[in-house]
Amino acid sequence: MITAIAGLNGSGKTLYIDRLRKQLSSDRVRYIAFTDSYGVNVDGQYYLQLRWNQHDIDHETPTVGELLERAYRLTGDDTPERRRLQQHLYGLFQMDSFSDKYIITLSSGELRKFQLTKTLFANPSLLIMDNPFIGLDAETRDQLKGLILELATQRNMDVMLVIAKTDDIPDYVTEVIEVRDGETLPPCSRQDYYARQPQVPPQVLPDSAREAILSLPYHDNDYACQRVVDMHDVSIRYDERTILKSLDWTVMNGERWALSGQNGSGKSTLLSLVCADNPQSYACDITLFDRPRGSGESIWDIKKHIGYVSPEMHRSYKRNLPAIRIVASGLMDSIGLYAVPDKNDYDKCRWWLGIFGIEHLADRPFLTLSSGEQRLVLLARAFVKDPQLLILDEPLHGLDLMNRRRVKDVIETFCQRRNKTMIMVTHYQEELPRCITHSLHLARNL
Repeated sequence: MITAIAGLNGSGKTLYIDRLRKQLSSDRVRYIAFTDSYGVNVDGQYYLQLRWNQHDIDHETPTVGELLERAYRLTGDDTPERRRLQQHLYGLFQMDSFSDKYIITLSSGELRKFQLTKTLFANPSLLIMDNPFIGLDAETRDQLKGLILELATQRNMDVMLVIAKTDDIPDYVTEVIEVRDGETLPPCSRQDYYARQPQVPPQVLPDSAREAILSLPYHDNDYACQRVVDMHDVSIRYDERTILKSLDWTVMNGERWALSGQNGSGKSTLLSLVCADNPQSYACDITLFDRPRGSGESIWDIKKHIGYVSPEMHRSYKRNLPAIRIVASGLMDSIGLYAVPDKNDYDKCRWWLGIFGIEHLADRPFLTLSSGEQRLVLLARAFVKDPQLLILDEPLHGLDLMNRRRVKDVIETFCQRRNKTMIMVTHYQEELPRCITHSLHLARNL
């Protein structure tokens, strides 16, 4: 049986699954939550820029291939059938293309493939997958949907898919259990579930909020620049692996770019060069805000004009601070908060929380929020300083349909203002806002 657990952000889907897991309490039940976590041993020493500061990685750390082989052997089942399953998973997710990487260097999509493969080695009787399709490119999503069907029909495995992006529910799902305000509704068919859902309007953001964004004052310290990003013949390598090769790219003031490519094609690495998080950027011909890198500007001079959200940033927030302090950290470009904002700053933070419809979460501890609510908080953090350049890497991860529309409304409205430039990454074409003017597709270097 394949069941979808569906509901709005903060409706209680994860709480329902937690109760279910406690009731079942079986070694044959496996739960995998796609929360951009590397694992306990790595997360304890993780910081935002570590993925690109690979000299800080202990090179005795096992590679992805070594970790997967360890996980396989821990199952204690080395039968030919199990080996065939292992090879099938390796081929399905193209594990050979990154099996020699350290886990800390994986892209968001590669990390999910690793987590899935490791979990499926256990051959559970019940597999619970929380937001399984986020962060995966279209080809891999289709492959995963095929694998789920195969597990259920050929291996007699029960599968539960916890889904906020409800248009991702596969058409072969047997039943849907909807969670509303912490309560579960009786199971129904996929067709009946869709029939009782309210239609998402063309605009969710209230007109008053839209006008308020358009009326925000401009800043005297904004860069008056033409070339926001200008790269010439940029190449990034780690040991024998080429991530970016001879890239030329120019982003002019006021342009809004869609950045696309398969998992592992270098999208996040490219953004790390723009955000000054990658030390290799100083060896490259890169101009930001009309200023060549290395011409005297500091990292903080660059960051104060950039609003940024990404899976790597989400992964970095492990402190259980009130949501409003997470937003306030965007005013200081810090992960966490090392100075106390004044009342004006807090008022600004509450205002942006209200724009994203989550002002009521301002004083809630961040780690108690659902993953979708956390993503909305981090979006408010990206906008709070009214940046000239927005860098939005998978900004709609884990959001329900209504919140996705609201965030797109905010992006489209914000980008109508003068001197606003944006780069956005998504694996879903329908998530791109109407304001996109240019696109760049990265091919994976083999």
